[in-house]
Amino acid sequence: MRKWAVIYSSASGNTKTIAEEIADTAGADLFPIQNAPMDLSAYEVVALGYWIRRGAPDDRMKAYLPQVADARIVFFQTHGTDVGSEHAVTSFARAAYLLGEGCEILGTFSAQGKLAPALIERRKKSDPDDTHNSPEAQKRWVRAAEHPNEEDRAAAREFVHKMEHKMDLLEKFLKAQEAKKHAHG
Repeated sequence: MRKWAVIYSSASGNTKTIAEEIADTAGADLFPIQNAPMDLSAYEVVALGYWIRRGAPDDRMKAYLPQVADARIVFFQTHGTDVGSEHAVTSFARAAYLLGEGCEILGTFSAQGKLAPALIERRKKSDPDDTHNSPEAQKRWVRAAEHPNEEDRAAAREFVHKMEHKMDLLEKFLKAQEAKKHAHG
């Protein structure tokens, strides 16, 4: 495996759970965002994980992302919404927009995670017409309470293997392109 760094921000433990799974699978160096290195040049892959806040990475990760430059990136996130929802997909785009220059995004991984009880209580007290307190939202809170689970952890492990395979194929392709260039040069 390549040399990975896994850097994560976690408030309720959801993102930390996924970060640990990715790091264990990749044999990576694991850093909570508070201890994230500024120099990432020793790593072939930098996995950046966060929880979604208002449709974007949480504030700690948002502050760190512009400092990440010239790196191969994989994003992973946890959230109370459904995997593949517009909210979750949009947050990946917002994270990518914040990255420093010269980064290559290899892939993304998303897992549902339980909401903090205090957040649920605040939402229950909000306006019933607020989409964050709708009957559908309340059903999502119940579904999310069971995550991340073993299925999510297994998917995170598989994600690492897929990213490694993707890089193997990319390197093979680039070598073939280089050989072709020299053969015709």
